[in-house]
Amino acid sequence: MKTVIIHGQNHKGSTCNIARQLAQKIGGETTEFFLPRDFDSFCVGCTRCFNSSETKCPHYEKLSPITEAIDSADVIILASPVYVFHATGAMKAFLDHYGWRWMVHRPDERMFRKQGVCISTAAGAGTKSTNKDMADSLFYWGVAKIFKLGYAVAAVDWDSVTEKKKNTIEKQTDSVARRIVKNSGKVKPGLKTRGMFFIMHLIQKNGWNPADVEYWKSKGWTGKARPWKE
Repeated sequence: MKTVIIHGQNHKGSTCNIARQLAQKIGGETTEFFLPRDFDSFCVGCTRCFNSSETKCPHYEKLSPITEAIDSADVIILASPVYVFHATGAMKAFLDHYGWRWMVHRPDERMFRKQGVCISTAAGAGTKSTNKDMADSLFYWGVAKIFKLGYAVAAVDWDSVTEKKKNTIEKQTDSVARRIVKNSGKVKPGLKTRGMFFIMHLIQKNGWNPADVEYWKSKGWTGKARPWKE
C-alpha cells in the first residue's frame, strides 16, 4: 500500500507523530509533505482551474509533486494541529488549490477507491471543527472511506503527552490501521458520496461550465458510467 501524509505544519509535534504512527501501522510506502515548507502559495482566485484547466493555475508546477503523490496513494492522511479551532492556514491554502477537483467540477475517478484519514490535535478543544475542514475536501474529492482522529492532548509537544493518553492513541491507531488494511483494494464509496455524485451527474447533464461538462461527458458520467465501477 502507498500512503501520503500532508502535514499542515513544518514542526514535528503531536499531530505529526500520530500521523507517522498510523502510516507505519498501515505498512507499505509512505511519502510526506510539510506545509508551508513544500507548498507555500495562496490561491489567487484567478478561476483558470475552473474555467479552463488546472494546468493553467499559476502554482500548478509547484503543486504537481504533491498532486502526483496523492493520485498514486491508496491512503491520504491530512494532519493538522488546531489553530483557533480550525486547520492551519497552510493546510487551508493548500486545499484551496483543489477546488477544481470537487465533485461539482472535475473529480478524479481514482479518488473513489481511496481511503482518507484526518488527524488533528489540540491542547484543549477544536479537533472536531479542524477535522471537518480537512474531511470536507476529502469527501468532495470523492474519497470512498474517511476516518477522523482528534485528540485533546493537554500538551504543547509530543514529549509532554501523558503515557495514558499515548496508550489511548496507540489503541485507536491500531484499530484504524486494521480497518484500512482490511478495506484495501475493495473500498467503495457509501450512500452519501454516491448520492452527491448523482446530484452532480444531473447538474452536469446541462451544466453551465463547458470545461466541466466536457470532462463529465468524456468519462461517461452523464450517462450510466460511475467512477467506482470497473
